[in-house]
Amino acid sequence: MALIKAAFVAARSSIPSIRSAFDFHRNARSIQSITALSKRGFASTQKKIKADESFLHQFRRTKGLSVTDITATEWCEKQMEFVLRRAKRESTKAMKAGSARHTNLEEEVVKKVKARVKCKEDIWALKLLNFTIGANQLLFQGLTRELPLIGFAEGVWMVGVIDEICMPATETNMNPKLIDTKTRVRGTLPAEPQRRNGRLQLMCYKYMWDNLVADNFPSREFYKFFALNPHSILSEEIREKTADSGFPADTLDDVVRFYKNTWTTLPPSYDQLLLRYEFQKDNSLIGEDQFAFDPDWLKNQIHGCLEFWLGEREACYTPEEERWKCRFCQFASICPANTDHDSTPSPTSANSSSTPS
Repeated sequence: MALIKAAFVAARSSIPSIRSAFDFHRNARSIQSITALSKRGFASTQKKIKADESFLHQFRRTKGLSVTDITATEWCEKQMEFVLRRAKRESTKAMKAGSARHTNLEEEVVKKVKARVKCKEDIWALKLLNFTIGANQLLFQGLTRELPLIGFAEGVWMVGVIDEICMPATETNMNPKLIDTKTRVRGTLPAEPQRRNGRLQLMCYKYMWDNLVADNFPSREFYKFFALNPHSILSEEIREKTADSGFPADTLDDVVRFYKNTWTTLPPSYDQLLLRYEFQKDNSLIGEDQFAFDPDWLKNQIHGCLEFWLGEREACYTPEEERWKCRFCQFASICPANTDHDSTPSPTSANSSSTPS
């Protein structure tokens, strides 16, 4: 622990403080006050289906439910259903630019381990190894980006990638801060539904982080759910990569042990979360949304999402006051809810690099 505390202190001195001059949401109203907007216009007929027919079983059985799945479901369950049943969501020019920006931000501070994989055990080993490397970078350098998470929460396996984690610059706080960067086509702040969606994303990451810090990673269930052999010998290239990274491993179980041990060295994340909005044209900062973690609101959101993914009910449509979203949905022409084709889009909603986040 003395070594870790020393790393914390060293890290603080090397990290610039987060810019606060652009904050527009420091004293944000309670997220509870906007919960009603997210759930839900009018619901489809309630209908429960068999577990093996659920969207979670059909489409996420081998890779887990992603935080992006949760935010996309909150944005519009019917759109999520169309994506699963019919086609992948179309990538716009703005979305591609946003992805490129995130790649550049990642490469500024971290170099991901890449390797050819031969089996699913190799795939998971590589993800877990990249977390272990990134977490150690956070501990000793105070900053890391694009950190992959794999965890068990609310009865399901969840995965995600945190944009940025940094150690605080003050000695009174030793909790890492989670940050997400959103890029915008125009230099304007997003509509409230998009900010709400971004808050949901960051809260999911914090919830996963804190669960894992509390040693909530059931290894046996992990192997069972994803049908993995913990004693399978990893490919030669993966084994070389683990050794070169300082975490020599022969099997998936070896990598999982490093993953779990790393979490024991990490503290819970800071209760204040930060959304950062950038202008795509020049990467300038438009504004920042700092807000407090709200566990009750988050769990309500996750439970509502899981009702859809577990087949406990059919998809709901986006509420009337947010029906402008339909103007930017590739499935609008076939969606039963999209009857008003003359609705006016929100002046700020169409400028994001992606939808919902």
